[in-house]
Amino acid sequence: MLDKLERKIGKYAIKNLTIYLLIAYAIGYLLMFGQQFTGVPYLNYIWFEPYLVLKGQIWRLFTWVLIPPKGNIVVAVIMFILYYQLGTALERAWGAFRFNVYIFGGMLFTIIGAFITYFICGPLIPVGGFISTYYINLSIFLAFAVCFPDMQVLLYFIIPIKMKWMAIFYLVVVGYDIVNWVSMGWWFAAIPIIASLLNFFIFFMMTRNMSRFNPKDIHRRAEFKRAATPPRTQYRDGSPIARHKCAVCGRTELTNPELEFRFCSKCNGNYEYCSDHLFTHTHIH
Repeated sequence: MLDKLERKIGKYAIKNLTIYLLIAYAIGYLLMFGQQFTGVPYLNYIWFEPYLVLKGQIWRLFTWVLIPPKGNIVVAVIMFILYYQLGTALERAWGAFRFNVYIFGGMLFTIIGAFITYFICGPLIPVGGFISTYYINLSIFLAFAVCFPDMQVLLYFIIPIKMKWMAIFYLVVVGYDIVNWVSMGWWFAAIPIIASLLNFFIFFMMTRNMSRFNPKDIHRRAEFKRAATPPRTQYRDGSPIARHKCAVCGRTELTNPELEFRFCSKCNGNYEYCSDHLFTHTHIH
């Protein structure tokens, strides 16, 4: 599905999306630091609150991404460096379109989760207080850890640790937060958290190669392995046994060593073809 979408609308993907996200965070930090000096609650006018959106403040559907994760200036600098590296690496690995789908998918699920919470709990619950870009950033981190699990980073610039162990640690922390909110009776706080990370699970289930669990493919791979296994015996006259034989012309790697042989995944059975007939033969069903 993603391949079809990419062919149709891939040209509209935003390249270097990570840079734009970090610019948005920079604006958010300026507003956050500015309200400390002026006393004007700038962030209150841009955070996401479903009740106010339904009252006509549509801009909150978009401006909430300006609100950066909490922390001082040192934390902000470290976050900028880390997520610039992770985001650009993911975009290079996936391509701009898939990275766009992943990021905007997380934002969309966050908005949907907030509205679900609002419709369940009503306007008395300040849903906006639980909406944050923190979990969007965490989804980037988790995606990078899945793609590069054995990459080693320096935690606090000192402790070497692999990405997969850091991802497991963060998942445990998020799980603890969810259980803690539910145990306190604030179960509605867990909905936006789960929704914001839902894109991580859906995206990797969609892009994962599940064909290896198909019984037909399992049988085909077993037949290929059996046919490709080197022979353990020879003919009585001492001549070698051919390992590959074209189902069309009958040539083997012994009679024509310049040829390459491949099995056809579309033929129903164990049929192998030489390079001259691999793409020109009639498929057997």
